[in-house]
Amino acid sequence: MSAIVGIIKFNNQPILKNQVLNIMNKFQNYPADDTQTWTKHNVFFGCHAQWITPESINEVVPYYDYERKLVITADAIIDNRNELFAQLGITQTEGKLISDSQLILLAYSKWKEEVPRHLVGDFSFMIWDESEQKLFGTRDFSGSRTLYFYNDSERFAFSTTMAPLFSLPFVEKKINEVWLAEFLSIPTMIEAVDMTSTVYTSIHQVPPSHSITVQDGNVALKKYDTIGEVEELKLNSSKNYTEAFHEVFGRAVKDRLRTFGNVGSQLSGGLDSGSVVSFASKELSKEDRVLHTFSYIPESNFEDWTPNYYMPNEEDLIKETINHVGNIDSHFLQFEGKSPLFEVDQFIELMEMPYKFFENTYWLKGINEEAQKRGIKVLLNGARGNHSISWGSWNLNMEYYTSLLKELKWKKLYRELDEFTQTYKTGKSNILPILAKKAIPQSSSHTESKSQLSSLINPSLAKKTDVHTRLLDYNKSVYPDSIKDLTKYRKDYFQKPYVWNKSGVAETNLSLRYGLWNRDPTNDINVIKFCLSLPYEQYVKNGVDRSFIREATKNNLPEKVRLNYHVRGLQGADTIHRMADNWKGFLHEIDCICSDSELTEVLNIKLIKEAMNRLGTNPRPEMVFEEDFKIVTRSLIVSRFIKKIERREVKEF
Repeated sequence: MSAIVGIIKFNNQPILKNQVLNIMNKFQNYPADDTQTWTKHNVFFGCHAQWITPESINEVVPYYDYERKLVITADAIIDNRNELFAQLGITQTEGKLISDSQLILLAYSKWKEEVPRHLVGDFSFMIWDESEQKLFGTRDFSGSRTLYFYNDSERFAFSTTMAPLFSLPFVEKKINEVWLAEFLSIPTMIEAVDMTSTVYTSIHQVPPSHSITVQDGNVALKKYDTIGEVEELKLNSSKNYTEAFHEVFGRAVKDRLRTFGNVGSQLSGGLDSGSVVSFASKELSKEDRVLHTFSYIPESNFEDWTPNYYMPNEEDLIKETINHVGNIDSHFLQFEGKSPLFEVDQFIELMEMPYKFFENTYWLKGINEEAQKRGIKVLLNGARGNHSISWGSWNLNMEYYTSLLKELKWKKLYRELDEFTQTYKTGKSNILPILAKKAIPQSSSHTESKSQLSSLINPSLAKKTDVHTRLLDYNKSVYPDSIKDLTKYRKDYFQKPYVWNKSGVAETNLSLRYGLWNRDPTNDINVIKFCLSLPYEQYVKNGVDRSFIREATKNNLPEKVRLNYHVRGLQGADTIHRMADNWKGFLHEIDCICSDSELTEVLNIKLIKEAMNRLGTNPRPEMVFEEDFKIVTRSLIVSRFIKKIERREVKEF
């Protein structure tokens, strides 16, 4: 794992030593096992390396291949090494001596610009092809590692983070109004739909699932498709589907355990992280290694205010998983006295842009800090599980039953409804009207109610950037209420690079800050393709939601977790509790935002004032999930980001 950087000058002028020094110094906030640079006249590559895998120890990056006239700098862990060895004619003995960056270089030598289609793992890299005078780079399919760039008529520069690019005197630090307009107008966690842009006008990014080619002063981005058309998998029995899943998912987990350090995993009381932990623990036990788990739970004096179908404190279910799985060193973290309000400035610094996951910041940061203290080099999670291994929900069941109703498959429908109503303790008389309503096509004149969060932007800025017109093309992605066909939505989801970007930015920067690598087996490309290939019925059978993963983990997870149909974990329920002592100061800051002449040009002050008045001076714990709270917290984050940029510009001036 590395932070990578580079410059190429089109006018053939030499790279200046002070620019190399300045750009590399911007990585000093991150721990490093090694720092190396490579310069040849008008081309410079750098690497701020953190060793994670056994092959990365003492790895030479940037690496120059004298025979092929190729040089690479890479931020990568490649998981399909053995397959690449076979395809490239490398013996297993030789392979033990080859680093991931060298392997990528050999793969590029064979497949050229098609190389990202052949790689499995988390990666971003840049290659200078000296013979062709061409720069080529790419970012993995889900953008798990970031890659930013600047270009003008005289030069091209790239970096894992944006800060090094701003050390260059010709890179201007100006906020991108169009990006900010999208950020403020999209109610979901998506920051923006234009994935080549960033919050700064001068900085661009290579989107997930894209490669970049720079030659003769021209910069070209190209999308590559690693998922493609997925054919439906047809097996003879549920047992066969489970065995096939175990093979694919087991491989994905095993590949992500490749490290010389300790292995950890985030663990909640749910199916996704539980599945990851159960497979990882079993695999590590073969090597007499233990899995460390890290679980966030509310503060000790938190009083549960939530309905009985929610579980803010998942400690009991987590312990069920730990005891059932075994070979686990568990850590329950309450983060006493921590509040997301105190993390805003640090997370703006970390993300290098505004963010929307206010409620999760303190425990995300805290888990990474704790993992670093315990020598963790790979920290697993199951973040993509909801769209891959545990796909399925109450709504998906309803969608499936509606299709049976439309197709007049009465016998199958009633059999499914019998099981569904028994599991969820309801009656057919409650479900059939819902299905009948879904089966009747909605009038074309029907309009969806939009979230108030879509109006957080100042109307004048919205008009100036024409943001709402542009977002109409992305309706189902940015406005969740518009989703009608969940199956189609899921297929589209894996083709939209902007849904991946947030997690890639957060995980890259957290990884660099704490010297470990956040890895998600539920986000493995082969796991995703397998899950997309499963027949619809595998996700909704037996009248339960998430039916496939429940069956596939029959011996892996305890029954209380695997067959938990009625209670859902609810992270962040103690957010207001943690902020209560600072509520007055919090409201005062929002009030100051409303009277700031510069911020009033960006934000919808009327909406913010109305939201603040509804929240009131006495904090209620349920506010955390209300739109009003999201309106004011997003306003606070955006305002602090803008003010931070202003302060820095004045200081640098």
